[in-house]
Amino acid sequence: MLGLRRRAGRRSSACIAVAALALAGCAPGNTAASGSPGAAPAENVVSHVVKDERIAALLPARIRQAGVLRVASTAGGPPSSFYTEDNKTLVGQDIDISEAVARVLGLRIDREVASFESILPALAAGKYDVGTGNFGVTEERKKTIDFVTYIDDGQAFAVRQDSKLGPVTDLVQLCGLVIGTGAGTTFEATLEENRHVCADAGKKPYEIRSFSENSATYLALRQGRIDVIMSTINGLRHAASRQPGLKFLNEYRRLDVGLAVKKGSPLAKPLQAAINKLIEDGTYARILRKWGTQGSAIPESRINPPELKAPGPGGSPGTGRTGAATSGPALGAARRVERGPRVALGYRVEPTRDPAAGEAG
Repeated sequence: MLGLRRRAGRRSSACIAVAALALAGCAPGNTAASGSPGAAPAENVVSHVVKDERIAALLPARIRQAGVLRVASTAGGPPSSFYTEDNKTLVGQDIDISEAVARVLGLRIDREVASFESILPALAAGKYDVGTGNFGVTEERKKTIDFVTYIDDGQAFAVRQDSKLGPVTDLVQLCGLVIGTGAGTTFEATLEENRHVCADAGKKPYEIRSFSENSATYLALRQGRIDVIMSTINGLRHAASRQPGLKFLNEYRRLDVGLAVKKGSPLAKPLQAAINKLIEDGTYARILRKWGTQGSAIPESRINPPELKAPGPGGSPGTGRTGAATSGPALGAARRVERGPRVALGYRVEPTRDPAAGEAG
């Protein structure tokens, strides 16, 4: 049920150990140097899912008659979505969930891998029907996009094992440091919006270094060009569990994550119904268990829930239920965006030709 297209890109010549976040060193073929990566989970947890006629009847006529769902997905890294070692097969939590949803709706997926920053504008323009990329629900995004929630994830920090930085509960702790994060993400937006905290405290400002590819961020950390990474909770936990030299610091903020559709799209309700069916029949739990993301499970899917609030001044919790990683346009000062090799962290994979990247958030 899955067709896959990728945009043309450049093949990276960087060695895989570096690209795979080998904080302990770079030696091709040396699993000790690359953190002993293993194969991605092979279990098929969606093959049993069949069409639900009642839910499929909710589909808009155009899509129901075509039998195809045009999906744009990122391939930023595990556990959300990434290429396996054949550099062709896209796998991950988001891939399994979208495939299971399509099966409930009786549709075939025509999937195109696209850059994280490009998907939401393309949805608004009608190029795709659905976008997956660990997109967090924010009030700003909801002006042009509708979200159908399927997990919660969120914002977190990671550092080198030898870092003296403790858990970040207040962004003022980052003053004077260089922070690496994803371009176009809510991590970037959060940092931009709070640049003032250092000046307010009479401290040296922090520097934001934005990367269009995940592996470039980790390489910068290994090389000492950045001091700390701000990215998704699930992505950083996953990487830290597989890569020597990387330490997961702490969760900072949770947000709801949703399948993205154009504002006002009639697809939102059938997508929501399909996700709720998967929750009810146990398929949803099996998918999350496969990818180790049970901590991001939600009891039910919602359409456009309120944005979950960030921690307040001084690190005090904001209001709202905790829930998922998000991304959005950065605000404030211009930022430098860096590119580099993109590889699925912790798995044996070759450098990909596709430029679409970003672990999202």
